[in-house]
Amino acid sequence: MSRLQDGILGPVFGVIDPGSDPMIDYVPDPVGICELVERCDEDNRVGFVLYPTSVTDLMDVADDGDLMPPKSSYFEPKPRSGVFIRRLDREQSTRLEPGS
Repeated sequence: MSRLQDGILGPVFGVIDPGSDPMIDYVPDPVGICELVERCDEDNRVGFVLYPTSVTDLMDVADDGDLMPPKSSYFEPKPRSGVFIRRLDREQSTRLEPGS
């Protein structure tokens, strides 16, 4: 998404914040590419299909304390609200020893 923003959305369309720009619409994968094509045809607009973000990439970004671009962390099916699963053995290398 950042390449799309930096190379096309910003310089060509003048989009500064893709998360709030009214020209940007999002079609989730379960709806399908046919819906994207239909929307683009109806409104004479352009559509982009992006490769999905992997869970590993999402976790790496979160571990680095960074933020993902808007809508790049959409996953289907959605987990229930408040439920998040993370392997605790990943955290062993960052745990503090008692008394430290």
